[in-house]
Amino acid sequence: MASNHQGVVGFVNLDDLSLDLAASLLRSGYAVQAFESKPWRVRTPPRVASRYSKPLFTWTTTLRKILATGVAALIVLVSHADQINDVIFGNEGALKGLPKDAVIILHSTILPSYVQNLEKRLTGNLHLDIFSFIQLWFSGKCILMNDCETAYLVDVYVSRGMSGLLDGKVMLVHNSKGSDVFLTIQITSSGRSDAIARARPFLSAMCEKLYVFEGKVGAGSKIKMVTELLEGIHLVASLEAISLGVKVGIHPWIIYNIISNAAGNSWLGATPIMELMIASGKAVPKLQLEHGLAVDRVYTGSFMTSLDMAGRVFKNRAPNLLQGNTKHHFLSTFVQKLGTILDVAKSLTFPLPLLAVAHQQLILGSSHVFGDDDSATLAKVWEKVLGVGITDAANAEMYNPEQLANQIACKSSTVNRIGFIGLGAMGFGMATHLLRSNFCVLGYDAYKPTLTRFSEAGGLVCNSPAEASKDVDVLIIMVTNEAQAESVIYGDLGAVSALPSGASIILSSTVSPGFVSQLEQRLINDGKNLKLVDAPVSGGVKRAAMGTLTIMASGTDEALKSTGLVLAALSEKLYIIRGGCGAGSGVKMVNQLLAGVHIASGAEAMAFGARLGINTRMLFDVITNSGGTSWMFENRVPHMLDGDYTPYSALDIFVKDLGIVSRECSSHKVPLHIATVAHQLFLSGSAAGWGRQDDSGVVKVYETLTGVIVEGKLPVPKKEVVLKSLPSEWPLDPIDDIQRLNQNNSKILVVLDDDPTGTQTVHDVEVLTEWTIESLIAQFRKIPKCFFILTNSRSLSSEKASALIKDICRNLHTASTSVENIDYTEADAAVSVLGEMDAWIICPFFLQGGRYTIEDVHYVADSDKLVPAGDTEFAKDAAFGYKASNLREWVEEKTGGRIPASKVTSISIQLLRKGGPDAVFERLCNLPKVPIQPKVGISQGSRLAKLTEIYPAQAQLDQKYEGLCKLVKLTSGSMSLEGSTCIVNAASERDMAVFAAGMIKANAELKGKRFLCRTAASFVSTRIGIIPKAPILPKDLGINKEKNGGLIVVGSYVPKTTKQVEELRQQCGQILRSIEVSVDKLAMRSVEEREEEISRTAAMADCFLRAPPSESLEINFKVSSALVEIVRQITIKPRYILAKGGITSSDLATKALEAKCAKIVGQALAGVPLWQLGPESRHPGVPYIVFPGNVGDSKALAEVVKSWAQKGGYAVGAFNVYNLEGAEAVVAAAEEEQSPAILQIHPGALKQGGIPLVACCVSAAEQASVPITVHFDHGTSKQDLVEALELGFDSVMVDGSHLSFKDNVSYTKFISFLAHSKDMLVEAELGRLSGTEDDLTVADYEARLTDVNQAQQFIDETGIDALAVCVGNVHGKYPASGQILDLICSRLSSVSGITFLQLNNAESPFTSQTKNIIKNDLRALCLKKGVFLVLHGASGLSKELIKGCIELGVRKFNVNTEVRKAYMDSLNNPSKDLVYVMASAKEAMKAVVAEKMHLFGSAGKA
Repeated sequence: MASNHQGVVGFVNLDDLSLDLAASLLRSGYAVQAFESKPWRVRTPPRVASRYSKPLFTWTTTLRKILATGVAALIVLVSHADQINDVIFGNEGALKGLPKDAVIILHSTILPSYVQNLEKRLTGNLHLDIFSFIQLWFSGKCILMNDCETAYLVDVYVSRGMSGLLDGKVMLVHNSKGSDVFLTIQITSSGRSDAIARARPFLSAMCEKLYVFEGKVGAGSKIKMVTELLEGIHLVASLEAISLGVKVGIHPWIIYNIISNAAGNSWLGATPIMELMIASGKAVPKLQLEHGLAVDRVYTGSFMTSLDMAGRVFKNRAPNLLQGNTKHHFLSTFVQKLGTILDVAKSLTFPLPLLAVAHQQLILGSSHVFGDDDSATLAKVWEKVLGVGITDAANAEMYNPEQLANQIACKSSTVNRIGFIGLGAMGFGMATHLLRSNFCVLGYDAYKPTLTRFSEAGGLVCNSPAEASKDVDVLIIMVTNEAQAESVIYGDLGAVSALPSGASIILSSTVSPGFVSQLEQRLINDGKNLKLVDAPVSGGVKRAAMGTLTIMASGTDEALKSTGLVLAALSEKLYIIRGGCGAGSGVKMVNQLLAGVHIASGAEAMAFGARLGINTRMLFDVITNSGGTSWMFENRVPHMLDGDYTPYSALDIFVKDLGIVSRECSSHKVPLHIATVAHQLFLSGSAAGWGRQDDSGVVKVYETLTGVIVEGKLPVPKKEVVLKSLPSEWPLDPIDDIQRLNQNNSKILVVLDDDPTGTQTVHDVEVLTEWTIESLIAQFRKIPKCFFILTNSRSLSSEKASALIKDICRNLHTASTSVENIDYTEADAAVSVLGEMDAWIICPFFLQGGRYTIEDVHYVADSDKLVPAGDTEFAKDAAFGYKASNLREWVEEKTGGRIPASKVTSISIQLLRKGGPDAVFERLCNLPKVPIQPKVGISQGSRLAKLTEIYPAQAQLDQKYEGLCKLVKLTSGSMSLEGSTCIVNAASERDMAVFAAGMIKANAELKGKRFLCRTAASFVSTRIGIIPKAPILPKDLGINKEKNGGLIVVGSYVPKTTKQVEELRQQCGQILRSIEVSVDKLAMRSVEEREEEISRTAAMADCFLRAPPSESLEINFKVSSALVEIVRQITIKPRYILAKGGITSSDLATKALEAKCAKIVGQALAGVPLWQLGPESRHPGVPYIVFPGNVGDSKALAEVVKSWAQKGGYAVGAFNVYNLEGAEAVVAAAEEEQSPAILQIHPGALKQGGIPLVACCVSAAEQASVPITVHFDHGTSKQDLVEALELGFDSVMVDGSHLSFKDNVSYTKFISFLAHSKDMLVEAELGRLSGTEDDLTVADYEARLTDVNQAQQFIDETGIDALAVCVGNVHGKYPASGQILDLICSRLSSVSGITFLQLNNAESPFTSQTKNIIKNDLRALCLKKGVFLVLHGASGLSKELIKGCIELGVRKFNVNTEVRKAYMDSLNNPSKDLVYVMASAKEAMKAVVAEKMHLFGSAGKA
């Protein structure tokens, strides 16, 4: 526990919420000092002191006593702006003794402008007029700037959010179904970044949800205004809805029960109903529970039986309403708050029509209260306002609509044929679901393409309503409005004319209750005994297709029994409403009133928030956890934020539905002001041309009027800030406990991995690429603690992947039973094989891949930012994409709604870091078993059909969520039908270890606890207790002396990979060989062209791998099968193989390299697994580096390649030869030293030696046992070059340096075209060197440097392979005083497998500016263009300079003068015979050549 001022938090003024905040701080180890000027307000501190040691919580009525303790933070509760001066600036104010670095946390209800002025005063930036200054001075409330310049201010808005998971138990609501829901504290804070940084530890300790708005203070107050705007509108709307429902004969309790499970629900929606229950004497029992610092209340009873589909609880105001405390004081307070908001909006010239009407209604309500009449409850007030007998309706006899539905369904008649009219968005889903439920369905729709789709789904297509009604038992009508319903029933070729006598009609369209009543009477009058069921639906398109709608049905008992099976098949919630036809539409009308108002109020709130300058994404997140939320707010506002108005439900539908409300309220004489204004807003949107867009488009009414933009994205948080804001890690490392638990547990962990990247964190573990029973038995007999099975299932369809997983599991089961005393942990999706699981664990944390899960949101680290996963390039993958970053929502998205987000639980970081493994153990052992959206199916074996609970056999899951992979990739497997889905939050390896320890304990110590894990690689290593080790290098495997090059295959094409490949080229261009493969030939051309391209690529790869310094191969194409075939055809054994991308690495390992087993020896880089291929593979023992597409920064790939490249680079000598002795000397030295070499012929030598000299060199190169190439140097004559092209040279140099730039381009382009047609490489020169070579002299005044801008144009127009530049270097001997050239080389080329880069270099006097040109411009240009940079002029270079040049990337040196000198010197010692002269000269030259080969490092590299 803290004892100094670092850990002391002061409170100034107290309320119930402040006490809850203080309790949270105490639980986190802080000491609390509280000041309250009115002691009678402090009810609970004595109880606090009894729970915590006395020094930790004290309270006083003297502020200075608190300040004397040296608080680190001071939390100030300010209710009114005029309190600021007294509490903060007064003689006894907070600033008088506040420590220099302390932070003031203002927990206020004042306007943002006052908070901003306060910050200015605290920082000395408030400029007062002289009158205000004097006034403050004489009042003693004006402080000097230097007294407060170090004060930090953070503005917070504290509210009670809701969570079923977090343990900050502020208020507990327990329902009769036995599930607990906790109201939790959430804090919205704002302030400068430095102030936020100081306040964050305290804020995090006080709440379960913290929202931070960095910048100006005041955001908390602004969000409070937006939340109260919604609360006010929702309150009045719910009162209007109850009143309308009562007027049309619906019991208030029925309204509550149904709306709580439909789209009209909101957090405050049931408040008036609870008030009514009190007024009617049917209040639920009230129990007292002392919890924490305050006395909270637990409520139980029938009214809590149905929470809405999003799992909400009621606003924290509900207890006061239940106690009957919602008197006129509440109305007056609300009126005041809403009035303040309207004043702010007026100052911003921003219209708030819905809030303005709600405000006026509340004013009207408060006007009906006289004096201090404490009996004036909200219900009684509203009876006076609207003239509706709410209390009498609440006292009416109750019934259970769901119980009635069950009774009707059990007595329902068999249905053989169903007619369905209206196959729109909702209707199509309903009709096709009936087909899947084994009904025979005849469908009709006016839109012909829909009929085609329906036919493809298995339905019978009809051409008219009459045809769809022929010989059916039940006819369902799902059209848009009353006019369409009238037309399809009684129009031309209408349904009534064809329906058989006694048939039933289900009218599911949203129509007025009056229309339904009149329709029923007409059907009776027709005399065909046609029965009508009024059955409007709610739930949306997805629920329609899944058969999980909410249906409100009414009609005669006979009609309901004849349709009961159909209604049950379509619904998750079926309510039978008493009152005859029209009652169901009455409930739907009330629902639509609330739904429409909630959409419009959401638009008004978000637009107002945008006008206030709040980030709308963050605003949405805050509101969804506040009292302002509603089902429609959470469902429709995301459309507004995305700017996506694709019509899920058209705006014109609410024009119609609220139009029904307007007509009915007029008919029943109930004034509904909020609903009427909402109707006008939708009408405005329709008039603007948005009627067929999504109904969320109503927000554009506000955007158009005010110019605001609601669409927005969350600010990307800084990684460091977020991680620092989390609680401290669990202090004990659980790895030892994990290892002990694993030793005591004999089970073998089997990991099914859909690609090899799942091995990113383990070492000394084997991976199988086959799963035959024999191979599995062999693996089990080794008794490993863990092994992987590479399923390679990522690229499979859901059906094929599911079948594959089941096959593997069957083989595992068979193999395990064949080995004595073997048991294993089944990490797998095929529950049909392995049995039921208790929970599905989702754990995507992966530190090496920058994957963090915080507050259920999965983030991907990008530099210093944390990007929500749904906003990354991985989420946009065409095959495996997703939208949700919140993992709860991701589960719902990937399961198609079968597992709703509200049913997903989670383990928080707070639990991991504060509770440790034991808390995890308790949490996992108490996870509730939640069915996955049960569907009601039909079994029609007899006249009295039975209802059967039909669950989906498989939770069909998409295959890829970047970072959500490994320990069983659930590509499409089943999961426990009754098990929970649990998300694991984690932000460090310690978090992961804490969870693993708790899970192992739960698995080992409680029989029957079985967990199905879908995780990233980090979980596997912690689960088996692996301790990380350093990255593996070639020397660790004993291959550092291997001569062959490495092989790199790139098959991942996410943007991160593209950046990594670009960086690889930049850093490793001098050792990299790229082979570009034509995707067009592989995918679009003939089989012959495809095979030719594959063979060509494989042959080039063989050539490069055989003849280093070619270190790597990069194959750029997307055709996986061709890539496999290319690698299969490569015959040379690579020094190592690196595969980039999950699918690529899997295909290469299994198909190209034919590996059946490999050992995971460790990692080449953090998160980059390294295998050693098994003996059965094509390249036994070769290291196989699996480089995932989602790991590392842009430099990661280059780092791995450099660490695995052959150390100690070398260069190849290009030796000028003039005769047979010279050629033999070079070849002899090369063979003895096992070095590659280049025979180079200058035009002068060619003139003297002629064709015989060339033939001699070519023949020597062909017969040599090491790689030798022949190069024609300095071709200044077109005629010489054209002739040289026919003489057998491997490459030529086009020297047009004596020409103008234009002529040089033309000259070089001509020769380049001819040479390339003969597969010869071309070097050219830009700029001109001075000096003499072979009697060719260039004067100093004729020399010119290379122009970088010209170089790009030159390369582009000529298409050359190598560029010789002039940067101050010269031909011939350099003066002794010359400066050393800072050599910068770029990429290399090759002739016949030999690295090709002509570089003649020496000492040269030139400026540092020239060095920078080479380094920063020419090098970058040549890298970009794939052209080799060449420098001419090298003689007499020192050993140090040679080594330096090689380190900088030089790979070829011209050697001429020293070889010629050795030849000439040998002639100074006359021999007796010419043969001895030749031998002597050859030996002299050979010695120089050999010396150079050692100097260049090429010896031994052939």
